[in-house]
Amino acid sequence: MQIYGDSISGNCLKIKWLSDRLGLTYDWVETDILKGQTRTPDFLALNPAGQVPLVILDDGRALSQSNAILLHLAQGSPLIPEDAYDRAKVLEWMFWEQYSHEPYVAVARFQVRYLGKPVAELEPRLVERGHAALTVMETALEKSRFLVGRALSVADIALVAYTRMAGEGGFDLSVYPAILTWIRRVESELGLATV
Repeated sequence: MQIYGDSISGNCLKIKWLSDRLGLTYDWVETDILKGQTRTPDFLALNPAGQVPLVILDDGRALSQSNAILLHLAQGSPLIPEDAYDRAKVLEWMFWEQYSHEPYVAVARFQVRYLGKPVAELEPRLVERGHAALTVMETALEKSRFLVGRALSVADIALVAYTRMAGEGGFDLSVYPAILTWIRRVESELGLATV
């Protein structure tokens, strides 16, 4: 399997972390989005959307969109709950992550960290929605060690990627103690260095 990904991207790193957790064999193909490497004719032939992560499976089929890749690779593992309701709750968190979390937390991080925009100049709506997303997570994690059930799931992997880097976008995680505890727990489960 080949994973085309940019190491600055939480969406790409979550595929790497899941693959490592499951002991999957893969070749990481570093694909620098800041240098336009997802816009080359060769890359666009693999993924016309021009986005990473992109996985080329062992049989040659391509799969994109980080959470679709997570679900495909984790199929049959303990990272996807057997219980139908819990499985639906995992999907609920993963859909929410791409619609209500990543567009604010990750975008703020990208603008500050990689475009050099001062935090004070971020669009107020971006910051407000980022804090709203973090508040939803904080409330859930005050009641549970993981987002769904009692064990790590693909929902945790999907959400920890950008949440652990939220400080780089100007979000003070010290006001979210349950999130900080959860981040450390997930980092430990995945064998990641603490950020």
